[in-house]
Amino acid sequence: MAIFADIVLEMLSSLRIGKALPKGVQVMNPYRDATTMEICTAFYRRFYNDTRTRRILVGINPGRFGGGVTGIPFTDPQKLAELCGIPNSLGHRTELSADFIYRVIDAYGGPQKFYADFYFTAVSPLGFTQNDKNLNYYDLRELQEAITPFATGSMEQLLKAPVDRSKCYCIGEGQNFKFLSGLNKTHGWFEELIPLSHPRFVMQYRRKRIQEYVDDYLAKISASLEY
Repeated sequence: MAIFADIVLEMLSSLRIGKALPKGVQVMNPYRDATTMEICTAFYRRFYNDTRTRRILVGINPGRFGGGVTGIPFTDPQKLAELCGIPNSLGHRTELSADFIYRVIDAYGGPQKFYADFYFTAVSPLGFTQNDKNLNYYDLRELQEAITPFATGSMEQLLKAPVDRSKCYCIGEGQNFKFLSGLNKTHGWFEELIPLSHPRFVMQYRRKRIQEYVDDYLAKISASLEY
């Protein structure tokens, strides 16, 4: 059986959109940077250097201060160093979505236990900016159409790893869930897609109810988990 880390690192090192994007849209591809790839290699060798079957959680696309910097979804430089034990020279910036996700990870039992059961990816593993601001792939119809082949190919490459296809968790209950559901209907990747509230929404608009959302994540991702 394939080593999970091998599949992930091969995928990350080969990510290319290969389509013209709308005017003014820039791609963030941290994996072209040798230092970032060294950090990613250290992370995935630490947590994914095995053949364990994992369920995946699928976000939208990386942001400028988290995965767009570290190359690791929902992981900012500070959490990468302090919570994952991966030293880096990327600064000490934090990200709201990462703040929430690592609350979930801590509640689950910590990074070692969480990453043994789950893997984070995104519909678009590469992020986008426009006018120096984060841009979601679905914010522009032309961008969504342009990245569809890329999103499909990236998922199919990831699924060469030992992924549990009975359940997939979609981070984002609106447009991301709608788009991923359409792709899943076409390609039959997963038996069930389960939507989760997006961390940024929780941290910006439901901060007083954070624990309620953490509990909801734990209840949903732990259901029928038998590895």
